[in-house]
Amino acid sequence: MLSSGVRQTRESHFAHTQPNSFRHGGNIPPLWAFSEGSDVRLIALSWNDETQLVLARPDSDIRTVADLKGRKLGVPRRLNDSIDFWRATVLRGYESALSIAGLTIQDVELVEIPVARAWLDDSPSHGTQTGSLWGAASTRSFQREEAVALLTGKVDAIFSAHAHAADVRAFLGARVVVDLGKHPDRRLRINNGTPLALTASGALIQEHPDLVARWLANVIQAAVWTRTHRDETLRIVAAESGVAEEIALEAFGDGLPDQLSPDLSDDKVAALDSQKEFLLRHGFISKDFDIEKFIVREPLAEANRIITGQSKLVSRRWLYGSERRPFIRTKSQKIPNGASTRAAGTRWPTFND
Repeated sequence: MLSSGVRQTRESHFAHTQPNSFRHGGNIPPLWAFSEGSDVRLIALSWNDETQLVLARPDSDIRTVADLKGRKLGVPRRLNDSIDFWRATVLRGYESALSIAGLTIQDVELVEIPVARAWLDDSPSHGTQTGSLWGAASTRSFQREEAVALLTGKVDAIFSAHAHAADVRAFLGARVVVDLGKHPDRRLRINNGTPLALTASGALIQEHPDLVARWLANVIQAAVWTRTHRDETLRIVAAESGVAEEIALEAFGDGLPDQLSPDLSDDKVAALDSQKEFLLRHGFISKDFDIEKFIVREPLAEANRIITGQSKLVSRRWLYGSERRPFIRTKSQKIPNGASTRAAGTRWPTFND
């Protein structure tokens, strides 16, 4: 998407309008897009814990979550974006943080911080970078208006998360009131980036199920690769996030390579359903839906069969020289075309079945 000079194509990262596309990112945009009728389906989830901070000024008397009672908490409102996923992220962060001290949103004053610029206004220019919509400049400017509101005393605290949270904290010299990313209750860590959603166009899944399964198999194999290439993984994630490696390490921790494998485990699906309910409750989505209608499970099952069958086929090829089918070359290992019983030509049930 970054390589495109067409803004509408780049906007598909949020709105999921680009046909035949894959996406691995925050869960709020695809949940919103599906509720609006976009042809997008979830094929897997991954969970890597990340920094989620409530920050106060260094000279503030706010030291614990309980001290937030009656205080002004900054809430951004993006005026020119289709889905204000960051506002939703901030509100969920506050809701989770306040619950630690038995407080709710009603116990604080939420202060609107309008942001006129759109997300894509700060993304890297066409042709300047490959791989990510988030460059160093856009990451640094991510919470510009919120940072100003905190420093000038308009608000008493702000919420920050993801890779740029550590950057914001360091720049402001801010006091960390709480880091939800380190809280032992995983339910309090649910937010836009936890879990991350792997999605694909619905038509792509139905018309080319073998392609989707092979793509997902490579994602799984890449996650396995990271466990034995930890330094390389940190460099890739830092570049993708638009931050220095030191900041990425602080944001994601040294356990990041152990958390990248995608699946559809019950706990991750429950977390996604919790996120959907939160978005519905706060008006970010207006149409409810059954989370299972959003999920297509066959690609993941087939991807795992491809990986299992692949090792056996490669072994037979070396032992007997009998495997003559063409190979599809990938960045990791070679995957035989038709390596499973449900490869090319397979058609899974339609979404209305």
